[in-house]
Amino acid sequence: MSQPTPLMPHATASWLVDNTALTFEQIAEFCGLHILEVQAMADDLASSKYTGRDPVRAGELTMAEIEKGQADANYALKMQKAPVTVSRTKGPRYTPVSKRQDKPDGIAWILRHHPEISDAQIGKLIGTTRNTIAAIRDRSHWNIGNIQPKDPVTLGLCSQRELDAIVAKAAKKAGLEDAAGDDERLGDDRASLIEELRAEREAASRAASEAAQEAEAAAWLEAKRAAEAAEGQ
Repeated sequence: MSQPTPLMPHATASWLVDNTALTFEQIAEFCGLHILEVQAMADDLASSKYTGRDPVRAGELTMAEIEKGQADANYALKMQKAPVTVSRTKGPRYTPVSKRQDKPDGIAWILRHHPEISDAQIGKLIGTTRNTIAAIRDRSHWNIGNIQPKDPVTLGLCSQRELDAIVAKAAKKAGLEDAAGDDERLGDDRASLIEELRAEREAASRAASEAAQEAEAAAWLEAKRAAEAAEGQ
């Protein structure tokens, strides 16, 4: 029987990455995350920045347990005290306000890359309604012009493990299951995800740099015109 995960897995993983020498595999296993999520945090490629949560202070780990893990890369960390959780049995999945604007992009990505996933599964995974999904599918969504398909994992809307589970379940139901290919694709998936995250970060950096240069040029031109106007008076 698997042990429970920390109350705030992403924040806990971020703290462990920054404050320990544990391997990505150990952190991913303890926090119940995909190793690529931990890798992205370590490489500063994650789309969302998490404030670290100390699992030792929270009583979920001890320093002795962390030291065991640092001494043996194959050691699996053991939860000291299971967090108290509140189960929600009704209503859509909760998404932080800061991420709700990313939902349409995540939905569009799933519709494009995994059409075998049902609307009900998408709604549960992303925390949205069937009306929204239908509007994005038939391009009648009010903001369709600004919607760009983006991996919901990189957007922080769900974990890679949750997405993989939904994809596998939908593929099995649709008769598209390929059990033999999953392990072979892991390496390519890892490389492509990291490359995609790096490309997005570089594009954002270039855009910011270009905007700064344009602003500087505009300011210089305005100052020059003002100086010429002053000389002509």
